[in-house]
Amino acid sequence: MYRVAALCLAGLCLGALPTARLHAQTVTGPAQVVDGDTVQVAGRQVRLLHIDAPESGQSCGALPCGTEATRHLARLVQGGDVTCQASATDAYGRLLGVCTRDGIDLGRRMVADGHAMVFRRYGDTYDAEETAARRDRLGLWRAVDPTPPWDFRARRWAGSAASAPRPGCPIKGNINATGERIYHTPYSQYYDRTRISPARGERWFCSESEARAEGWRAARGS
Repeated sequence: MYRVAALCLAGLCLGALPTARLHAQTVTGPAQVVDGDTVQVAGRQVRLLHIDAPESGQSCGALPCGTEATRHLARLVQGGDVTCQASATDAYGRLLGVCTRDGIDLGRRMVADGHAMVFRRYGDTYDAEETAARRDRLGLWRAVDPTPPWDFRARRWAGSAASAPRPGCPIKGNINATGERIYHTPYSQYYDRTRISPARGERWFCSESEARAEGWRAARGS
């Protein structure tokens, strides 16, 4: 049985690895893009297996590679149904699977177009596609030595955790103008500009799991 424990440091699960085996599940429907490697289909969030895309708040040199990755995946899913085959969930309760649209493997395409890296810590699927994208300087490979997303997350988490008002708990729980509870990780797009007001019921969290358990959702593009 395929089961891998998540690597967690002070509440940060790097890569959100599989934590629970499921009976094979298929979800199909229009997809809403959460970020460069996550979609929401039929009410379920699905993390694309085998790849790691730049975080929304990540730049690769002067390139806004995180934003570019999210937009590229949005173009790939636009105008048709997406089908995801999943057999596990990750530390955040998302399905983990391979998603296709019109027979195109979205994870493979993201790597081939240079908007995601192979998650080599856990395998070398799509290795040939990454090699070709790097050679042709596509997407994030236009930058010189782009930082892998897993390293970016770890560095941002460590820096923010050290200075958070709640020691070791850098996730910002914000309430927007409509009263929706949204949390921002240190590597999300609007983290730095988000201000927390405890008087309004806003708060800090130590992990995404804690935030979700309290009824907060991730910011779009987190």
